[in-house]
Amino acid sequence: MALEQDATASGLPHDWKEGRFVGRAATAEGPIPLLVVHGEAFDMSAVAPTVAMLVEAGDLSGAGGRSLGSLNAAGLALLSPVDLQCVKACGVTFAVSAIERVIEERARGDWSAATEIRGRLEARVGGSIRSVVPGTPEAAALKVALIEDGLWSQYLEVAIGPDAEVFTKAPVLATVGPDAEIGIRSDSSWNNPEPEVALLVDSRGTALGATLGNDVNLRDFEGRSALLLGKAKDNNASCSLGPLVRLFDDSFTIDDVRGAEVRLRIEGEDGYVLDGKSNMAEISRDPLDLVRQTLSEHQYPDGFVLFLGTLFAPVQDRDDPGRGFTHKVGDRVTIESERLGRLTNRVVTSKDAAPWELGIGGLIRNLAARGLLGHAA
Repeated sequence: MALEQDATASGLPHDWKEGRFVGRAATAEGPIPLLVVHGEAFDMSAVAPTVAMLVEAGDLSGAGGRSLGSLNAAGLALLSPVDLQCVKACGVTFAVSAIERVIEERARGDWSAATEIRGRLEARVGGSIRSVVPGTPEAAALKVALIEDGLWSQYLEVAIGPDAEVFTKAPVLATVGPDAEIGIRSDSSWNNPEPEVALLVDSRGTALGATLGNDVNLRDFEGRSALLLGKAKDNNASCSLGPLVRLFDDSFTIDDVRGAEVRLRIEGEDGYVLDGKSNMAEISRDPLDLVRQTLSEHQYPDGFVLFLGTLFAPVQDRDDPGRGFTHKVGDRVTIESERLGRLTNRVVTSKDAAPWELGIGGLIRNLAARGLLGHAA
């Protein structure tokens, strides 16, 4: 996807001047909520001090904001576009990812066993998983058949059963934005990026827009035990979002999300290059159904952002034959989609990534010192 020259620095899509976007930017005083409307950027901190409060207030027109001029001329450093929202994620929403999770489970996190298991599982269940709709009688019949064949797995349960996998990816305020370092645990030897589309959802359960995200995954940790999901998913700097959330309007709707193509490029300092793509049309559960399942019997007073899952599961060998892919420090990861733009991060270890320092308490103190809490909705 070719970006307009004047949007290249911020990673916005080619039609960014026709759309509406919400996000955050860094200033010397602290983070500000940002609206971009038809190319013009507005500092919305005088209206609402956080993105969550701005979204909940309901007016995303830019009214009452301070104009910063054209976004590309404003020289803003973009942060992760969410702040007080919970960060949720859905897993195993594509057939390929379902098969790869079963591989990790059966290999017990050992990459050397993956190739043989992958070939066997793809031959036995690949076509069946791709053709069945989760939660239907046909899916239930496939489950019975797989159990009889000794091929059933907890991952297949969430792939074709009635209930989606929904988990908390990161703490509030812990996500990183475009051009930030993204972290992999220093003791992981089998891991990968997970390029995804993420939805911004308000407290009423309405999906308001979409952005790009990297739901970094440690295949060795989760493969050893699904109970290690938290350690595999939630580490310092292990979740990136951005560049901005594109808000739904007449020109960009949930149907654009349903049909989006997400591209991935990994460029290593060792000269390694991996290109991949996934199409949201292949998702097994509709994005709005995933929103509904995330809401379930839960409330999110500040809203949430929801990763929708990934089709991409890198198996291209990087070093040893049969080892497949794993990250190395210095990898440059670029996730791109035509209507959402481009998100780029550089891989480091979670120990070496910039520490997470601005938590909820720190943000409240910062907003109070700036006299902004009186604007809270």
